[in-house]
Amino acid sequence: MFYKLPTLLWGSIILLACAACDPGTETSENSGNSVLEAEPAWNLGAMVTAANPHAVDAAIAILAKGGSAIDATIAAHTVLGLVEPQSSGLGGGAFMLSYDRAANQLNFIDGRETAPAQATIDMFMKDNEVMGYIEAWQSGKAVGTPGAVALYATAHQAGGSLPWQALFETAIELAENGFLVSPRLAGYLPRMAQRSRLAINPDTAAYFYPEGQALQAGDLLKNPAYAETLKRIASEGPKAFYTGSIAQAIVTAAQAEPNGGSLSLADLANYSTVDRPVTCGPFRHLKICTTSPPSSGGAQIMIANLYDHLTSEDSSSDEKVAAFVDAQRLAYADRDHYFGDPDEVAIPLEGLLNPTYLEHRAGQRFAPDASPMPGDPSAILDDLAMIPHWSADTTQEMSGTTHLSIIDAEGNAVSMTATIEGAFGSQRWAEGFLLNNEMTDFAKAVPEDGTKLANAVAPNRRPRSSMSPTMVFDQENKLHMVTGSPGGNSIPAYVAKTIIAVLDWGLSAQQAVDYPNIIARGDKVRVEVATPQGQAIADDLNARGYIVQERAGENSGLHVIVVSSDYLDGAADKRREGKVSVLDASQK
Repeated sequence: MFYKLPTLLWGSIILLACAACDPGTETSENSGNSVLEAEPAWNLGAMVTAANPHAVDAAIAILAKGGSAIDATIAAHTVLGLVEPQSSGLGGGAFMLSYDRAANQLNFIDGRETAPAQATIDMFMKDNEVMGYIEAWQSGKAVGTPGAVALYATAHQAGGSLPWQALFETAIELAENGFLVSPRLAGYLPRMAQRSRLAINPDTAAYFYPEGQALQAGDLLKNPAYAETLKRIASEGPKAFYTGSIAQAIVTAAQAEPNGGSLSLADLANYSTVDRPVTCGPFRHLKICTTSPPSSGGAQIMIANLYDHLTSEDSSSDEKVAAFVDAQRLAYADRDHYFGDPDEVAIPLEGLLNPTYLEHRAGQRFAPDASPMPGDPSAILDDLAMIPHWSADTTQEMSGTTHLSIIDAEGNAVSMTATIEGAFGSQRWAEGFLLNNEMTDFAKAVPEDGTKLANAVAPNRRPRSSMSPTMVFDQENKLHMVTGSPGGNSIPAYVAKTIIAVLDWGLSAQQAVDYPNIIARGDKVRVEVATPQGQAIADDLNARGYIVQERAGENSGLHVIVVSSDYLDGAADKRREGKVSVLDASQK
C-alpha cells in the first residue's frame, strides 16, 4: 500500500494513511492537488551508504544491473546479517521507508517483531521484582517473531525490479566462500564472553569462539548454514523461513533453557508486515517525512519544530545547541509517555505534532537540571478529545541495530533501519543466524498502582521502537535528504542532529554525521567529547546549568544522503565501518 506524497500546507501535519490516494481528492488535511508536472529525467546517478563495505558493494552491484533501491536494500541487508551479526539479521526486524519518484509516493513497511501469542504483561517479573536486563536480554522470553524476511517479500512485491532470487546471490557467495572478520565484530567478542552467553551457548560458541578462542580481525569466517537458509528463502520465498524446518529451529532455540520463551510455530506462521501511515510535517520551507508508531519517527518532526521555536535568527551557535538539547528533552518526554503499538493503544500523534501544541510545548520552560514532564495536547487543542495518561515509562533499548540509505539510478530512495535489539540479539542461534531479544523493548516493570503503560507487554503486540528512518523534501516535493541511524533510545537524537545540522547549521552530510552526538533525555545530557568541538559543547552546557555526562564515544551509525541540484552528497558514520559508494548515471 503506497501513500501519495501531497503538497504540504505549511503549518500542518499530514498522516498519509489512505490506500491508493486519489491525487485529485481534497481533504481537511490536504487541500492541494498532489499531481506534479512531469519531473525531468534523474541524472544524479545512484548512491549507497551502509555500515559495512561488503553490504555497500552488494547494493551497488544490484543497482548496476538495473535493480531498484528496494532490491539493493534487500541485497545489502542479507549481507549485513552475515558480516555484522551483532547488529541485525534474518532473526530480527526492520522499518523501511521507501520513495517512488515517478509516482510521487512514499511507503512505510513495518517489519517489527511481534510478541508471542502466549506473552504476558508480567513475563519479565521474577519474585515480584523486575528481571535484570542481562538475564532478560539472553532469555528465550526476549525472542519475538522475526519480521525481516517478511519485510523483504512485501517490499520486493511493491517495488522490486530484479528477480527475487538475484537479491541473495552475494550474501550466499560470501557465506560459502568466507569473509574477513572486521575489527568491530572481533572487538565485541572478548566483552561478550564476559557478560553474555555468546561463548557458552553451543552454536554461538562454535561459530564465534572456535576451539574456545574469540575470532580475530582478519580471520576468514564461513557460514554454510546461513548460505543454505538464504538458498531456501531465494527458491521458496518467505514461507521457507516462517514454516518448516527453519521455523522449527527458531522455535527450538527460543524455547531452550535456561529461561525459555513461548515463541511457537503458530506465531511464525501467522506473522505479517503492516503498511503504516507515513507522517509528514513542516520544518520551515521543507517537509520532514518519516515513520509512524510503533516507530519514533514523529520525534524528528517534534524536535525540529520545537528547536525552531526555541531559536531565532540572532541565536549564537551555543544557543542553538542549547535549544537542540531542550527540544530533545521535550520531545523525548512525550515520546516516552505516549508511543507504543498503534494497533493496541491510542496514540495522539496528530495532537503531539500539531503546530499549535508544539508552539505551546516549546514555551513550557523547565530548569536545565530538571526532567520535563510529558505534555497534554488535549489541554491545548479544543478539537482533541481527552487522551489517555499512562504510567511513567520504564523501557530500556539497546543498540544492536543498523541503518542504510540508498538512492537508485531512477531517483527512488530507501531509508531502512534494521535490528535484533541488543548486541548479538538474544545470543540464541538457528540455522546460521541469531535471534532477536526484541521483547525487552517493552516496558518490563508492571506498575504496582495498577495504572497502564503505553508500551506494556501484550500478546502479538509490537514493542515501541526508537528506529526513525526519515526523508526530507523541498517545497516542490523533490527529495532533499535521506537519513537514519541505529543507537537504541539515542536514535531520535542522532537522526535529529543530522536534520538540523544540514538544514539549519549549513553542514555537509559528512560534517553533520561527524558532529558530536548530543543526547538529551530526562534530566541529563550526554555529550560525545572525544570528537572535535565536543568538549567545548560540554563545557558550555555545564556553564548553563545542565547535568552533562561526558562520553568518549557514541554508538551511532548514521548513513545520510543529501540531494543537491547537481550531485549527491553522502556520508557514512566513522564510528562504524561503513562507506559511501556512487554509481554514475553512465554506469547503469
